[in-house]
Amino acid sequence: MPLETPARLVSELASRGYNAEREAVTLLADASDPNVALDRALETIPEDTLVLSADHVRTALESEHDADGGRSGNETRPADTTNPADTDPSVSTGTGPTSSTDSGGSTPVETEGSSTARSVRSSDPDQRSIEVHNDMTGQSTGTGEYSDFVSVFRDRYEKLSKQLRGRVNHRPTNALERMSGGEEAAIVGMVSDIRSTASGHWLIELEDTNGTFPCLVMKDRAIADLVQELLYDEVIAVDGTLADDGGILFVDSLHFPDIPRTHDPSTADRPVQAALISDVHVGSQEFMADAWHRFADWLHTEEAANVEYLLLAGDMVEGVGVYPDQDDELDVVDIYEQYERFSEYLKEIPGDIEIRMIPGNHDAVRLAEPQPAFDEELRDIMTAHDAQVHSNPALVTIEGVTVLMYHGVSLDEVIAELPDEKASYDEPHKAMYQLLKKRHVAPQYGGHTRLAPEDRDYLVMEEVPDVFHTGHVHKLGWGKYHNVLAINSGCWQAQTDFQKSVNIDPDAGFAPILDLDTLDMTVRKFV
Repeated sequence: MPLETPARLVSELASRGYNAEREAVTLLADASDPNVALDRALETIPEDTLVLSADHVRTALESEHDADGGRSGNETRPADTTNPADTDPSVSTGTGPTSSTDSGGSTPVETEGSSTARSVRSSDPDQRSIEVHNDMTGQSTGTGEYSDFVSVFRDRYEKLSKQLRGRVNHRPTNALERMSGGEEAAIVGMVSDIRSTASGHWLIELEDTNGTFPCLVMKDRAIADLVQELLYDEVIAVDGTLADDGGILFVDSLHFPDIPRTHDPSTADRPVQAALISDVHVGSQEFMADAWHRFADWLHTEEAANVEYLLLAGDMVEGVGVYPDQDDELDVVDIYEQYERFSEYLKEIPGDIEIRMIPGNHDAVRLAEPQPAFDEELRDIMTAHDAQVHSNPALVTIEGVTVLMYHGVSLDEVIAELPDEKASYDEPHKAMYQLLKKRHVAPQYGGHTRLAPEDRDYLVMEEVPDVFHTGHVHKLGWGKYHNVLAINSGCWQAQTDFQKSVNIDPDAGFAPILDLDTLDMTVRKFV
């Protein structure tokens, strides 16, 4: 098997009982024949050497140069030798080696980018910029008291009602109760109840900080279809006419906080790309190590030279006890060992790529959202390439492009509650559209998604993102909603027995690559 990339070189060295300096691996990868260069280097080092140094490799390459009559020992490889995806501009199939082996417990060195890729990637840190907002790590104040629940819902209402009051002439519920029948009226409120009447009309109870008020949507009105999109606890606005007795509002129009149709997304000032992935699930028997190796290998090629950022939207590991009989499907049963293993895989990523991650429901943090980043013990394990972990959700602005990263547990709830044409697993981006419309990543409290009461609601989309990136459902889907690019990036785990039992057929081994300067996207496949 040709050793054409740093990741495979590291594995081969480990299998022979050696570690290596990062520069040594890069020099070997850039040799005209990495196989020969590796063998030559191991032949010439002292017998008691355990770590292959850059000097060892240079000596070997010089001897190879002399033996071959002056041929350069570190000339650049042809670009197509490690190009796993060049036949389809939209969805590409990897053509790298189909079998890769783990290092057998040896720890790989952290790889740098190949010299070809590094020559194009920014060597000046000032060209890169990342700002993170809404990270609640270390900011949790919730104690589970009643006052915490009041605070988080009041904060949600105040933030979202501000986005709606410019569209309707809002009156508080207690003011509506004092108005005469037949008057025009409007209210901004949180959905506390939805039910159909005996005649098939829809009765919606809206709640504000003063009380509740019933609103009736007639079944023959065009807006009746919008009622099917409603979830409990989301904030909406309605306007219409009060009944003769003033006790109910007949709804003429219904408004969501929504993304403005005039939203103009920001872009980077230079050609630069970000890889968006999720749901790696290291520790599962179904983790696709070969696909991961091919992905890491590709990142070392010239074709990936513009990929300077990696955004991972949760579920780095498989976790323990997440679903029934999960133990039967684990390759690694200790949660800390799972993170150690993941950290080793992360070392295969070029060291000159900036890595940002958030946790998911399989990770070792609280299940209730918002989820803080890892504690110090896990951070000490996750040191590869100085990867940064933020809370779930987090708003990450990369060279001017704002990316809302959210793992996506609430997508299950949206898909379960809404009609198939509005949200489905086959088209997960449409469920994401619904969250964008509601300007909240997990509006419904008390359902499938566990929500933690804090002093404020970290799940509100106060700022309109340019890109919305989720995972969780293990399905690939993307599209634009009011100029916001919504991407669900699939997974790196083949179908488990549990997924078979619930009819989930995952899209595995994909890596969406986003052009930050144009917001165009290419999906690469590594299986």
